[in-house]
Amino acid sequence: MNCYKSAILLATIMLISFTGKAQFSLTGEYRPRTELSKGYKSLATEDQNASLITSQRTRLNAMFKNEFIATALVLQDVRQWGSQPQLVGNEDYGISVHEAWAEVFFNPKFALKAGRQEVVYDDHRIFGNVGWAQQARSHDMAIFKYADAVKLHFGIAHHENSDITDNIYNGPDAYKDLQFLWFNKPWENSSLSLLILNNGVPYMENEEQKNRYSQTIGGRYTTNVDEVKLASNLYIQTGKHVLGDKISALNFLIEGAFKNFVLGYEFLSGTAYNETDKYKSFTPLYGTNHKFNGFMDYFYVGNHIGSVGLNDVYLKYHYTKDQWTFDAHLHYFGAAAEVAADASNYLGTELDLAAKWTVNPFTSLTLGYSTMFAGDSMEILKGGDSSTGQHWAYLMLSVNPSFIK
Repeated sequence: MNCYKSAILLATIMLISFTGKAQFSLTGEYRPRTELSKGYKSLATEDQNASLITSQRTRLNAMFKNEFIATALVLQDVRQWGSQPQLVGNEDYGISVHEAWAEVFFNPKFALKAGRQEVVYDDHRIFGNVGWAQQARSHDMAIFKYADAVKLHFGIAHHENSDITDNIYNGPDAYKDLQFLWFNKPWENSSLSLLILNNGVPYMENEEQKNRYSQTIGGRYTTNVDEVKLASNLYIQTGKHVLGDKISALNFLIEGAFKNFVLGYEFLSGTAYNETDKYKSFTPLYGTNHKFNGFMDYFYVGNHIGSVGLNDVYLKYHYTKDQWTFDAHLHYFGAAAEVAADASNYLGTELDLAAKWTVNPFTSLTLGYSTMFAGDSMEILKGGDSSTGQHWAYLMLSVNPSFIK
């Protein structure tokens, strides 16, 4: 009996010792969002009716970490309410794997992270997880990491179809081959990041698949000057577009934050309506584009790619008190290249408002409203009627339980 008790005590001590060095969590997410839209992403017409839809993201997140490895498995279901029958029996309505990766720590400085994973760097401009979208974004990729006084990441991805004999890839992703190098150096009040991204997109030539490569080169610098926080991005794009045109594009951002206010300007180069020699439209590629140029997603959220670019002058206000936060954003949009002969470069002014109530540590409720005051040139790009009121509103419930932690 004493031996039995001793064995139990020893096993308990060993378990406590092991779990003390390891971390495991099992969490969930339930996020239904109802959206009312008349003029979201593109201009509405006067006789167009508003739409009302509800979508939902449901996730189960399992994370494990100790001194040797870290792993994650994120299962998610994304659907629009009413998109499947109540008595569902179709296996096509299945749960997908959003993340499934393992990270091996070779020593305190070197690690390898491989598998399906979210890739996020700096302010999300080139690489982001697109968390606003219910499905979000993740990559099938391997990333080699070095971390000491500086951080250095090298990422690589190669995609092919299931037939290993033909070296063919025809989707669904945006690239067949991708490599990037990311460098970050922090100081006491500032930080510098540099990025080199080589993006290979497949095309067919004489029944043989080849890649055309574009390069995105640049970085982000942030610093504090007394109470003012300054940030700047600068990226250039070169190489070849998938259609064969030479790319010559630029992205520039500068902003300053003081207390509750942010004032900024972003430029994304574009291709004029009569330009034929070069592809001058900057493409933010795999960033969280919803975050940048207005919440109504007129620009770079599945649209405006290869177009006239953008000048975005913005003023943002953020207020927090107790369980409440309030945000107000004002954007002035102009085309970076000529839209059409004798057309104005003014595209519109957008106002975004959002209020969030943190009900408890696991629950929040967010209400948002946006409106676009469009210029006549927006009709050339988006169709619709610029004189009609453009509105979009949403109500989102977010519940994030922690089952095991």
